[in-house]
Amino acid sequence: MSSYSGSSEGRKKSNILLVVVVVLIAALALLAWLYLSTRSRLGNMLEEKEMQRVELQHELDSLISEHNNIKLEYGSLSDSLSAKDSLIQANAIEIRKLLDTQYEFYKVKKKLDKLRGIAQGYLKQMDSLYTVNQELREENEQIRSSYQKEQQRSTSLQKDKEALTEKVSSAAVMKAYKITGQGVRGSGEKEKETDKAKRVEKIKVCFTLSENPLLSAGRKDIYVRISRPDKMILARGKGDDYSFSYKGEILQYSVKETVNYQNKSIDLCLYWINRSTKEDMLPGVYVVSVYAEDYEIGQSTFELR
Repeated sequence: MSSYSGSSEGRKKSNILLVVVVVLIAALALLAWLYLSTRSRLGNMLEEKEMQRVELQHELDSLISEHNNIKLEYGSLSDSLSAKDSLIQANAIEIRKLLDTQYEFYKVKKKLDKLRGIAQGYLKQMDSLYTVNQELREENEQIRSSYQKEQQRSTSLQKDKEALTEKVSSAAVMKAYKITGQGVRGSGEKEKETDKAKRVEKIKVCFTLSENPLLSAGRKDIYVRISRPDKMILARGKGDDYSFSYKGEILQYSVKETVNYQNKSIDLCLYWINRSTKEDMLPGVYVVSVYAEDYEIGQSTFELR
């Protein structure tokens, strides 16, 4: 009996040991399987994460490349959106830093989506600017065309106006007519005409100032210049007291008369007196020119023998 009992107890221990060994082996197998499974999943996760990183990097590169192409396409027009371009470039740099280090997929994805929205807004604004710019160009072209036509019309009108102004200006100038010049000697009732140069004591110039309602009434200075045959001007002196301004030049006059012009015709006779007792008048043709208000208003000639 004791032999059988010992044998039975040994078998029980062997069975327990066998069960323990089997359980340990099963546990080790399970642990090995869990390890390999976890390692595989981690590997897959890392691979997937790398694929996502590469994909996000590609999206970013494509977005920035497209943005830069848009800038090139629109040329100098893109300068007006330089602030938004700087914002896009700054966001791209931030995303690249995240992709090059440990990153959170959804954080990068969110930033990339935000950047894409900014870039799309940039494109829309650029399109709007381009459209407005084109419309402005067309409008400017129309304005330029209209301006050229208007300028041509204005030039034509200006020429007409200048012609009319010239006519009015010509019409608004006092005229001297019936201008006569002659040599005389004596005075008063004893005054006698003479065409002999040696006997001339005075030169008498007579003329009529025209009636002209276009002129302003008032005191008018009338200047008479008598030119000798040798082109010298008969003048009382050479100082400023015997000169006047004409078209920017200073001219000597022979006789000056101030009249009260009331837009009616006036008959005048003016005398130049030969005060030189040593010099006779030259024979030949004398030229009489009459001036008023910066205009030469009449001219005539006479001859002494």
